[in-house]
Amino acid sequence: MKAEKNGDIMIISFETTSLNAGNVKDFKTDIQPYLDSEKYIILDLRNLTFIDSSGLGSFLSCLKALNQKGGDLKICNVTKSVRILFEMVRMHQVIDTYDSREEAVQAFS
Repeated sequence: MKAEKNGDIMIISFETTSLNAGNVKDFKTDIQPYLDSEKYIILDLRNLTFIDSSGLGSFLSCLKALNQKGGDLKICNVTKSVRILFEMVRMHQVIDTYDSREEAVQAFS
């Protein structure tokens, strides 16, 4: 993961192409410091081409952790293959999803 700050928003980009049972534990470990220290996080999924149920569950855990302290999670740059899954399981109705990073940042305003 690569993280960069934009005002009070932390933007985290995936450098891997998949988030699944094989690497979700690493993702949870890597994102935990940001969940502890940040209130607003955007996950940039431009490189992510595959996600399974454990990956989806980890996103929901992130959303819950941020919501509990009055924060929020947004997702941007969802690839076509991941978007299809998001729509199948209605994830896009639970976590706000945007076409671009700029739109996601603006949504926090």
